[in-house]
Amino acid sequence: MPKNKSHKGLAKRIKISKKGKIRFGRPHSRHLKSNKAGTQIQSYRKRRYARSGDIRALSKLLFRPLLSQEQHELREAQREVPVAV
Repeated sequence: MPKNKSHKGLAKRIKISKKGKIRFGRPHSRHLKSNKAGTQIQSYRKRRYARSGDIRALSKLLFRPLLSQEQHELREAQREVPVAV
């Protein structure tokens, strides 16, 4: 049985946090910036988190479970709610 290998091209472009969220750089931010507005160029500097619609495909490519930003915020909110018994 062959081993499952993660997609190396994707692995080089993203960073997976300790809690399983995916961070990546904005597309179209490398060059050809002279025709773009300054605020648009500033927004390219910020890193983004993968959204819930992309998580299933990304987790299949990397062979590991991943969390989207929404899923992470939902889990954090559930942890903060005290259980009254």
